[in-house]
Amino acid sequence: MAGFDEVMRFEVLGPLRVRRAERELDLGFPQQRALLGLLMVRAGRPVQVSEIVEVLWASRPPASAPNVVRRYVGALRRLLEPGLPPRAPGRRLSRRTGAYLLDAEPDEIDLLRFRELTLRGRRAVATGRPEVAVRQFVGALGEWRGPVAMGLPASAREHALFRAVEHELVLTTRMAADAALLCGTAGLVLPSLRRAVELEPLDESLHARLVMVLAACGLQAEALTAYEEVRRRLAAELRVAPGAELSEAHTRVLRQEVRASVPPAHRPVRTALSEPVKPLARPAQLPPGLTVFAGRSEELGKLTALAGAASSGAPGTILVSGMAGVGKTASVVRWAHEVAHRFPDGQLYVELRGHDAAAGPAPEPVEALRGLVVALGAPPRHLPDDVAALTDLYRELLTDRRVLVVLDDAAHTEHVRPLLPTAPGCLAVVTSRDRLPGLIASGARPLRLELPSVADARAALALRVGHRRSAAEPEATEEIIDRCGRLPLALAIVAARAVSRPDFPLAALAAELRAAHGSLDAFAGVGGTADARAAFAASHRSLPPGAARLFCLVALHPGPSMAADTVAGLAGLSPREARPILGRLADAHLVCEDAPGRYTVHTLLRAFAAELAEADEAAATESLSLPCHSF
Repeated sequence: MAGFDEVMRFEVLGPLRVRRAERELDLGFPQQRALLGLLMVRAGRPVQVSEIVEVLWASRPPASAPNVVRRYVGALRRLLEPGLPPRAPGRRLSRRTGAYLLDAEPDEIDLLRFRELTLRGRRAVATGRPEVAVRQFVGALGEWRGPVAMGLPASAREHALFRAVEHELVLTTRMAADAALLCGTAGLVLPSLRRAVELEPLDESLHARLVMVLAACGLQAEALTAYEEVRRRLAAELRVAPGAELSEAHTRVLRQEVRASVPPAHRPVRTALSEPVKPLARPAQLPPGLTVFAGRSEELGKLTALAGAASSGAPGTILVSGMAGVGKTASVVRWAHEVAHRFPDGQLYVELRGHDAAAGPAPEPVEALRGLVVALGAPPRHLPDDVAALTDLYRELLTDRRVLVVLDDAAHTEHVRPLLPTAPGCLAVVTSRDRLPGLIASGARPLRLELPSVADARAALALRVGHRRSAAEPEATEEIIDRCGRLPLALAIVAARAVSRPDFPLAALAAELRAAHGSLDAFAGVGGTADARAAFAASHRSLPPGAARLFCLVALHPGPSMAADTVAGLAGLSPREARPILGRLADAHLVCEDAPGRYTVHTLLRAFAAELAEADEAAATESLSLPCHSF
């Protein structure tokens, strides 16, 4: 940046102000002020005219918008450099090709000072110096004087660029609270924490820190009140209970396990890490893509669109859900490889095994977090032992990086919450058989993966068995697709049988499926391969008993669909009692609500329900036939 004869002060972390020689300047019309605020947030970097127009006119900009921007820029130049000759380019506010740039020294803009001090604090944390980190973080937060860009029109302040600055303030406040709790100086960060929770009233992680800091400052009653207030807010606005992190903070306060704010003299202070973080070797953990993947172009396009919408400066989460065997993992992995170049700092992948007991027990959050932080460069020795500390370390390591995180097969929201990145530029993609309403309520963008189209199913089968073989027997191919219900898992199982018997016509395989009379025996895995029955059973096991019973009633109903009132009558429930249970089945993708109040079940899930009913009937008959002395 150029040196300037006259030092100015630009303030955007609160009321928008510009001072010259301690005199505050009149920044003019609201839209002119909004333009200056945008240039201050992006100081030192050119801002395209199209982006300026988007901020100044949130919708329907006038045809004259570029000319209006040019007039505002001229007025700001004269304001910032009053002695500037007419039509002179100026040094403070310069023009680039199709863009404008505000040039200022780093110390002249409060946002740049905040970022520099925050960076110093992060470095101190990474090298195990929490006392130094607290000083730097508190200094950074001292630049924060109120709502960001206060005084601008509301439509401009709601833009993603200003929201991203608020996110930076919240993130620094979290790090400051963690460092202060670690070295017994919690009182230094309490004012910033109170302000941060006003910005993010539903951020459980932030509230957990507020509860802990209040307790550390000796304000036990206020800490418990703060917890109760956020608990009620979560229930009222999101209809969720506090998560693990907030609940743990509450428990620690109740047990009086929080360290007091002023530690005894000469008490040793624990460090975050005993070794510095190594330079990142870019992780590339994505599993290989499926070589016989076909179709899904529309779904992959939707994923890309959701990712674009989620990458406007804030971290994003996408939830891909669907029934067992519909191809969630294959689709997400395929897409992740296609967009890997958009995440130059790496790709992380965690097998959560939420519904795959055969692959081993689901990893505990501590285990998953340890793997992630080591992949991001943290030394494996002397890592923190608790989830909260590991979560903070993980999110800190992602700061200033663009990383894609794929969390595969989540069982429930708390399964993934500690693993979600919070750094701008990062994206998490979660797959689950459940809709995870709690995750969606927290801001995740949902994408439900439906059955593939007939054309996509035909293409997938042809890739597996060979195009010539499929084209030679079109009727058998169509019958196989139909009897598999277009479910990718079932198609893969049948195709594997066809590949292992290359001399058998596809018509013979179609005849086998026909002879099975709807039994899932035709879709059994061999030698440890995927098994349709086992996949459905894993989804069914997650249901409470009432929902499991209702599933069988719906699945065994002879009609193509069933109304909620009919289900209620068969189950001996009122419609009001039946609807939330049906909603749980729909969340688990064991039934599909194709129209409001009408439910359908996939043909293979109907077969699974019939097997369950038959097993229950056999068990009941056997229990009645047991001799008396067996009871």
